[in-house]
Amino acid sequence: MTNKLTAALLLTISTLCIPAQTPTQPQSLTGRWLISSDYFGTPVFFPLKLDQQGSKLTGVFRGEKLEGTFSGNALHFIGKDSDSNTNEVTGTIQNGVLDATEVDVQFTDKSHPLTLHITGSLAPQMKHSSPQRHEFTPTVFYRALSALNKPVLTISPGDTIHTTTVDAAGTDFQGIKRSLGGNPQTGPFYITGAMPGDTLVVHIVRLKLNRDYAISDDNIVERGLNSALAVQAKDLGKDIRWHLDTAAGTATPDPASAHLAHYTVPLKPMLGCISTAPGISQAAPNTGDSGYYGGNMDFNEVTEGSTVYLQVSNPGALLYFGDAHAAQGDGELNGNALETSMDVELTVDVIPNKQVGGRRIETPTAIIAMGLQGSLDEAFKEATDNMARWLTEDYKLSPSEVAQVIGTAAEYHVSEVADRNAGMVLKISKDRLRTLTSIPDPPAPKTP
Repeated sequence: MTNKLTAALLLTISTLCIPAQTPTQPQSLTGRWLISSDYFGTPVFFPLKLDQQGSKLTGVFRGEKLEGTFSGNALHFIGKDSDSNTNEVTGTIQNGVLDATEVDVQFTDKSHPLTLHITGSLAPQMKHSSPQRHEFTPTVFYRALSALNKPVLTISPGDTIHTTTVDAAGTDFQGIKRSLGGNPQTGPFYITGAMPGDTLVVHIVRLKLNRDYAISDDNIVERGLNSALAVQAKDLGKDIRWHLDTAAGTATPDPASAHLAHYTVPLKPMLGCISTAPGISQAAPNTGDSGYYGGNMDFNEVTEGSTVYLQVSNPGALLYFGDAHAAQGDGELNGNALETSMDVELTVDVIPNKQVGGRRIETPTAIIAMGLQGSLDEAFKEATDNMARWLTEDYKLSPSEVAQVIGTAAEYHVSEVADRNAGMVLKISKDRLRTLTSIPDPPAPKTP
């Protein structure tokens, strides 16, 4: 790709993802900067943390501690990690915009340094002072979790969104087809101040069913079949319609077969998909897939009153959600749940400078760590690792203490087996966690 084409691509992405701002020369460079780099024609975003004391600069760049200087409008610093890999940045700051050259030298191949052009500006401030409520009516629904999709609305941390979703087949609350099928999503929503390296916090305030039917089928997914059951299930896969009685709080097959004439399912509205956009250098996954960004997690405790924690990989996080279910058993064994449309109310927030170790959910009574991998065995390991990190980071437990707590308090559930990734979650009751003794962090060593 030529330099002109690369510059055009970066400009297009900036226009799509970053709300317009009027740059001004900062009085101080101290703060979080949003950096973009042209990496062989692929744009990459990452944070830069700077602390300016006079002409001296310190901070963190690409996870490495940096030291440098700033004089006039000229900036220079070097970041170095424990393996002696270095990133040297030389450039200028004009009207609040950093324009610089980065030289990346790896200790394993010092004779071939990588030279990149980078630009950046101070990250916009996150607004919490006056939370707003946004009534949003979607007109487009996306079927790929792309960082290149234009944000449908820009909001601030603390704001609330009230909107609607279509069902997994693209049908709305009036039964009107609005999109191709495949879990079309509402969004993406741009959250001001969210940056790569942050955590997006999504509080599910309300999920309200907005029609009286859902669609499922009588299939059993391949992961649930042995050879004998596969023979019995060879003719399965027809659509099943369910009547949703919101007054009674139940769903029933419509029409019901003879043995299911009195069979009811309690309604438990949930979001099958909730996601940030994956990093812009990654090919956009379809909305039936899942990964570190969230996506099609199909976990039946992503319900009203729960909070979802997701990694931020792009400016603004770019929040998507959809695939509403009126109810779903563990595993989503049929390959889908009671697929329907829904009114959704969410409140968003951002935890700056903290990247969660995986997809995490919090309910009023429990914390839940999720694993999503190609097999249940690997998902089990990932969920366990995710919870161990959570207990280490937020509860300050030692490895021995983590093992004792998980070994006695863990509840494992199969969240889904219907898609490319199988899901396993590890759940720990907050009642157990309340008994943990809080020990303050030791004081920082005094500087001689």
